[in-house]
Amino acid sequence: MTERRVKFTFDGDQVKEPVIYRLGKDFPIITNIRRAQVEGESGWVVLELEGDLQSINEGLDWVREQGVEVTPVDGDVLAG
Repeated sequence: MTERRVKFTFDGDQVKEPVIYRLGKDFPIITNIRRAQVEGESGWVVLELEGDLQSINEGLDWVREQGVEVTPVDGDVLAG
């Protein structure tokens, strides 16, 4: 099992789409929301993803195809 931390940044109608739900449902990935801020038509979510590396990479490619910005996160996602 591989674990990766990523940040999803949403704009516009993307905020209303169940991207995280579909990522966990359509790919064999466990999603764990660590931090988030969503207001109006924009927001971001920091996630821990757990699964095999190929599934995580395929899932993140799909998220990017949905127009969501994906960036890696290093360190403790709960620290200040």
